[in-house]
Amino acid sequence: MERAAIQKKAEQVDKVVEKLQASGSAVFVDYLGLTVAEVTTLRRNLQEQGCEMKVIKNNILKRATEKAGYEGLEDVFKGPSAVATSNDATSAAKIVYEFAKKNEKITIKAGVVEGKVMPLEDLQVLATLPDKDGMLSMLLSVLQAPIRNLAYAVKAVSELEVQN
Repeated sequence: MERAAIQKKAEQVDKVVEKLQASGSAVFVDYLGLTVAEVTTLRRNLQEQGCEMKVIKNNILKRATEKAGYEGLEDVFKGPSAVATSNDATSAAKIVYEFAKKNEKITIKAGVVEGKVMPLEDLQVLATLPDKDGMLSMLLSVLQAPIRNLAYAVKAVSELEVQN
């Protein structure tokens, strides 16, 4: 019986490792004090953006993060822990931080973004950045600015020539 329990836990660890490695980001939170309705709201917000949140036992999380090679997370897994994962680098962090602004009961413990453990300060900065589409549109507008200014200059010169 004991051997079967150990095998089952090893399988759980392997599943968590696969999920963490397949995810673009993971945010570990302490949800103590949240009502069922609040947790449901957070999960719904995450699901709308293609993310998910699961409550996982601390010893499973600790073993999975060690097996995945994420260092510095040993002290994070105390008290109730849940992990929010997303396919990209920012979605889970953004949604959890937005939820935490409105609800003080949730505590963000740590995060992993694209395989690197992130300090809370860096994770918060990442959460405030625009998403990939927003960044691409900002880059595009920066790249278009010189050409647009040149077009305005050429138009102004041609209007001056027409007036003279």
